[in-house]
Amino acid sequence: MSTTTVRLDHEDEALLDILAPEYGGRSSAIRQALRSLAADRKRQNALSAFLAEWDTEQGPIKEEDVAAMAERYGL
Repeated sequence: MSTTTVRLDHEDEALLDILAPEYGGRSSAIRQALRSLAADRKRQNALSAFLAEWDTEQGPIKEEDVAAMAERYGL
Protein backbone atom coordinates (compact mmCIF):
# COMPACT_ATOMS: atom_id res chain seq x y z
CA MET A 1 0.00 0.00 0.00
CA SER A 2 1.35 3.43 -0.90
CA THR A 3 1.11 6.74 0.91
CA THR A 4 -0.08 9.95 -0.70
CA THR A 5 -0.04 13.38 0.88
CA VAL A 6 -3.09 15.57 0.37
CA ARG A 7 -3.19 19.21 1.39
CA LEU A 8 -6.60 20.23 2.72
CA ASP A 9 -7.96 23.65 3.54
CA HIS A 10 -9.95 24.23 6.74
CA GLU A 11 -13.29 23.45 5.08
CA ASP A 12 -12.03 20.14 3.68
CA GLU A 13 -10.52 19.27 7.07
CA ALA A 14 -13.90 19.87 8.67
CA LEU A 15 -15.62 17.67 6.08
CA LEU A 16 -13.09 14.93 6.64
CA ASP A 17 -13.62 15.16 10.39
CA ILE A 18 -17.36 14.66 9.84
CA LEU A 19 -16.88 11.68 7.51
CA ALA A 20 -13.99 9.91 9.24
CA PRO A 21 -16.02 8.30 12.06
CA GLU A 22 -18.54 6.91 9.58
CA TYR A 23 -15.85 5.23 7.47
CA GLY A 24 -13.44 4.02 10.13
CA GLY A 25 -10.91 6.84 9.98
CA ARG A 26 -9.58 9.60 7.79
CA SER A 27 -7.74 7.34 5.35
CA SER A 28 -10.78 5.10 4.88
CA ALA A 29 -13.00 8.13 4.28
CA ILE A 30 -10.60 9.40 1.60
CA ARG A 31 -10.44 5.95 -0.03
CA GLN A 32 -14.24 5.80 -0.07
CA ALA A 33 -14.40 9.29 -1.59
CA LEU A 34 -11.99 8.20 -4.35
CA ARG A 35 -14.08 5.12 -5.05
CA SER A 36 -17.26 7.19 -5.18
CA LEU A 37 -15.66 9.72 -7.50
CA ALA A 38 -14.39 6.94 -9.78
CA ALA A 39 -17.84 5.30 -9.84
CA ASP A 40 -19.42 8.65 -10.75
CA ARG A 41 -16.92 9.07 -13.59
CA LYS A 42 -17.63 5.54 -14.87
CA ARG A 43 -21.37 6.29 -14.87
CA GLN A 44 -20.80 9.59 -16.69
CA ASN A 45 -18.61 7.87 -19.29
CA ALA A 46 -21.17 5.10 -19.78
CA LEU A 47 -23.96 7.65 -20.20
CA SER A 48 -21.88 9.66 -22.69
CA ALA A 49 -21.16 6.51 -24.70
CA PHE A 50 -24.82 5.51 -24.62
CA LEU A 51 -25.95 8.95 -25.78
CA ALA A 52 -23.35 9.03 -28.56
CA GLU A 53 -24.48 5.58 -29.75
CA TRP A 54 -28.13 6.65 -29.52
CA ASP A 55 -27.39 9.80 -31.51
CA THR A 56 -25.63 7.77 -34.19
CA GLU A 57 -28.37 5.15 -34.46
CA GLN A 58 -31.54 7.14 -33.71
CA GLY A 59 -30.62 10.78 -34.24
CA PRO A 60 -30.54 13.48 -31.59
CA ILE A 61 -32.69 13.11 -28.50
CA LYS A 62 -35.67 15.46 -28.60
CA GLU A 63 -36.30 17.94 -25.80
CA GLU A 64 -39.76 16.52 -25.20
CA ASP A 65 -38.26 13.05 -24.68
CA VAL A 66 -35.82 14.47 -22.12
CA ALA A 67 -38.66 16.27 -20.34
CA ALA A 68 -40.77 13.10 -20.28
CA MET A 69 -37.92 11.06 -18.78
CA ALA A 70 -37.15 13.78 -16.23
CA GLU A 71 -40.78 13.79 -15.14
CA ARG A 72 -41.00 10.00 -15.11
CA TYR A 73 -37.90 9.57 -12.95
CA GLY A 74 -38.30 12.68 -10.83
CA LEU A 75 -35.21 14.45 -12.09
